Amino acid sequence: MTHPFLQKQLRFFLTAPAPCPYLPGREERKVFTHLQGPDSEALNDVLTQAGFRRSQTIAYRPACEGCDACQSARIRVTDFVPSASMRRTLARNRDLVAEPVAAVTTREHYALLQRYLDSRHKDGGMADMSFFDTVAMIEETSVNTHMVEYRLPGENNTPGQLLAVALVDGLSDGLSLVYSFFDTDAAHKRRSLGSYIILQHIEAARTRHLPYVYLGYWVPGSDKMAYKARFKPLEILQKHADWRDLTEADENQPPPPIPKR
Repeated sequence: MTHPFLQKQLRFFLTAPAPCPYLPGREERKVFTHLQGPDSEALNDVLTQAGFRRSQTIAYRPACEGCDACQSARIRVTDFVPSASMRRTLARNRDLVAEPVAAVTTREHYALLQRYLDSRHKDGGMADMSFFDTVAMIEETSVNTHMVEYRLPGENNTPGQLLAVALVDGLSDGLSLVYSFFDTDAAHKRRSLGSYIILQHIEAARTRHLPYVYLGYWVPGSDKMAYKARFKPLEILQKHADWRDLTEADENQPPPPIPKR
């Protein structure tokens, strides 16, 4: 069946240059379109499979001049086998209660996000997010979106301490991790909560018979993105190419040279 949005022209826009968040000394530009109307979910499906990411009601992908380092990445769930360290991470977090909830922001979510940003991204573009900015990030969506809360067991039918949150889009072929944040306190460091969120979503996708977990972009030479390569088989989408498995050669390649201005 052909979706109606495929029969009408989409409008794409290009952002102004801005500092690249992944590779120093570079500028990034993004091409984006709006996710609006009754076909938004189908459009989000198609664009995600074509390498776009969602932010609120926008779908975007990098369109940088002279650089195509950012490559969309997804885990092939059926063939994924956790490593020994990943099995230990799963075991350490078996006590956590993972509960899907509506994409509705609470003060508890905001407080956890602020602690996470202060610890991990103090100088990043999200460092000054207000509560209402957080509401927009989580709640402004026109597609199938939910959150997963990860809590310690509670007592007397009360919720336990909130340790992590994942914002997730449901797709026809998988789960897309839009954003996640977690408690970075030293007491929880051994839990490796960032890795656990990914592992738990691999389990969730497998239970639902979904073939992929989408992780956003993998960037050779970026320390921030290096962790994604651990979740093999990891497929990457290169410019003007199809999805293919990430190889050791890919991991060892340097980032492309800085474009001359």
